[in-house]
Amino acid sequence: MPSYTPPLRDMQFVLHEVLQVVDELKLCPRHAEIDAATMNAVLEEAGKFAAEVLLPLNQVGDREGCTLDAAARKVRTPSGFAEAYARYVEGGWPALAVDPAYGGQGLPIVLNQCLYEMMNSANQAWAMYPGLSHGALECLHAHGTEAQKATYLPRLASGEWMGTMCLTEPHSGTDLGLLRTRAEPQPDGTYRITGQKIFISAGDHEMSANIVHLVLARLPDAPAGSKGISLFVVPKFLIAADGSPGERNAIWCTGLEHKMGINGSATCQLELEGALGTLVGEPHKGLASMFVMMNAARLGVGNQSLGLTEVAYQNAAAYARERLQMRALSGAKAKDKPADPIIVHPDVRRMLLTARAYAEGGRALAVYIALLIDKMLASDDADERRECADLTALLTPIVKAFLTDNGWIATSHCMQVYGGHGYVRDNGMEQFVRDARINMIYEGTNAVQSLDLLGRKVLADNGAKLRKFGKIVAAFVEDNGTDEAMQEFVNPLADLGDKLTKLTTELGMKAMGNADEVGAAAVDYLRVCGHLVFAYFWARMAKVALAAQAGGDSFYAAKLATARFYFAKLLPETAGLIRSARAGLAPLMAMDEALF
Repeated sequence: MPSYTPPLRDMQFVLHEVLQVVDELKLCPRHAEIDAATMNAVLEEAGKFAAEVLLPLNQVGDREGCTLDAAARKVRTPSGFAEAYARYVEGGWPALAVDPAYGGQGLPIVLNQCLYEMMNSANQAWAMYPGLSHGALECLHAHGTEAQKATYLPRLASGEWMGTMCLTEPHSGTDLGLLRTRAEPQPDGTYRITGQKIFISAGDHEMSANIVHLVLARLPDAPAGSKGISLFVVPKFLIAADGSPGERNAIWCTGLEHKMGINGSATCQLELEGALGTLVGEPHKGLASMFVMMNAARLGVGNQSLGLTEVAYQNAAAYARERLQMRALSGAKAKDKPADPIIVHPDVRRMLLTARAYAEGGRALAVYIALLIDKMLASDDADERRECADLTALLTPIVKAFLTDNGWIATSHCMQVYGGHGYVRDNGMEQFVRDARINMIYEGTNAVQSLDLLGRKVLADNGAKLRKFGKIVAAFVEDNGTDEAMQEFVNPLADLGDKLTKLTTELGMKAMGNADEVGAAAVDYLRVCGHLVFAYFWARMAKVALAAQAGGDSFYAAKLATARFYFAKLLPETAGLIRSARAGLAPLMAMDEALF
């Protein structure tokens, strides 16, 4: 079975030494009392839960999967999953970053981010059950009626109930404007909802007393397309007068998807047969309301691949230190052994360092965007809230797509380190690869995230959001431009920033002539942006490590070595990406469709 050690030291480095989150959060009245000791204590306990409770169930869930009792239309989760969830609730983890007004602990979202990274490393499939509940809570908190908030938020906060997001239909995936599920108004102000939903994560299970489904559907007078979609809250069990789950609602699981990975997560086909629900927000504006949950889910999926990257790296590095194969080309290194450990071989180190650089860079970005959300929600400065909202919007598709692309690369590399033992199921590496590959697809494929970034987040506002991040990068470059020790990090960062500015202008001009040019360049463009963001955080981490290395702590030496690897071996990918983006639409459209 794979092992997992929560990366507490690196999390503390990012939180306290690089981003200085305590100082940032203390400026928000809601978090004025937060301190590093409290944060570290929470992270330590979260790590114990992930490593001791969830990790032993990861391969169990993969082997057993979920089962559907077709006659009863009930889903059973793998052995131990329900018991682990009971311990999760008992520990108060669902309430960690929830508003105290609804029973939450009111701690910062950056802690929730780190909790979920560790749970995803230990058992991504299990973590998907509570994973959408926080998004459902925030959606209802932002758009629900007072009655809905009073009914659902305390129970979602406590973990007594869980939430789902019901968007996709058999004929309608990314293009939600095509959905057909209908909602018929009733005299008492409720709605009867009928239709089919598919690919619903945690759509049915026995782990919580109720499931709160947030369902997109159309009212009878709805206009066509995405402007005619409304949002409804549809509980699995109707709510009794005392607030407890009552009669079974008419929403049923009719099938489970048999997937390549995350087998312990129940991916359900749901049938709504006149299920009773209530409207969330305004009629025909449900998609805008649901985006609160959708954006949270996209950040969550990026975090899933971050978790997999970390755990795959840990196991591959341990294996490489022990596995004996051949001698180093420059001569034997372990002369007392019949062969050298494979960690002496340059290409094994390339694969390991790639995974490590993507894990540690991804962690810095993920914590940073969680801090932005904390300030967006808690700052008493309206300008700061807007600034944080704009940066969050810009970075969300990058977190989802860049981190999941990197997770696929990293887990594949780590399986390769094992050689033939990598695809043997007992070692767990092939499961990480299968799980990671799924993350690039759901919650909006990475191509869709790329279109969102270039089309909506950059070109739609003439680059205003991108310039905000660009100013942060430029300020860092200016502050450190004369530091000789920082040149190897600052110069490539500044150069890529200039190249991205030119590329953005060029693509904007092309798009004015033919909008399809956006689609031709978007995937390459997002990856260039992702590297700019990573280069910025790696430069920041290198600066801290340079200042601290004199103390002799090997942690900082490793950080600097990884930073140098990133700038020397991974960042140069951007040259080819920029050239590919500039190649434009013509090479993609030249072939006649009939020849494919």
